Amino acid sequence: MLIDLHTHSYPKSDDSFMGVDDLVVAAKAAGIDGICLTEHDTFWSAEETGALSRRHDFLVLPGCEINTDTGHVLVFGLEEYSFGLHKPDYLRQVAVRGGAVIIAAHPYRRRFLAEPGRAPEARAEMLERASADGFFRICDAIESVNGRGTNLENRFSWDLAELLGIKMTGGSDAHRPEQLGTSATRFQRTIGGLNDLIRELRAGRFRPVDLRNGR
Repeated sequence: MLIDLHTHSYPKSDDSFMGVDDLVVAAKAAGIDGICLTEHDTFWSAEETGALSRRHDFLVLPGCEINTDTGHVLVFGLEEYSFGLHKPDYLRQVAVRGGAVIIAAHPYRRRFLAEPGRAPEARAEMLERASADGFFRICDAIESVNGRGTNLENRFSWDLAELLGIKMTGGSDAHRPEQLGTSATRFQRTIGGLNDLIRELRAGRFRPVDLRNGR
């Protein structure tokens, strides 16, 4: 089952250029099986996503992209934003209490520069520095394939995840309809709701897929 774990709609994400219904229509047209709505520091309720699912006959699940002091994360299993979630350690405490999972979004940001990152020595130094970052210890997985990331950036995220020994996901990070269908996460088992998603993320029965080249 192919699910895009990382999407944004307007106006809940004010940098998006598509309404939520347009997002769902574009996702269906892209041939994926479901999406997660991960607005910036804003949550959709289960009732809202359930209504969207019924209206479009398509799986829509709630999540959130939280901006922490040291990076962005996708969170599944929390219901609302509360003060302090921008602090990674506090976010982890809240996630554990709530049974939520945390995925590092586009981890190459702030940690990788294409120049001088094309040079092997500089890239190795960036990778070593990133792998020592305590931020990733709060995460259950790393988004190694981001639909808006370049090949160089996603390769860095992939190598970072392998170095850390952590599972990897994929997501389009779509803010426009044409960005849907670029990358997603393939789950081994059927996902019918948020509890299924959290269970499978915890179990590690998934892998990232770059839909632009079939990898």
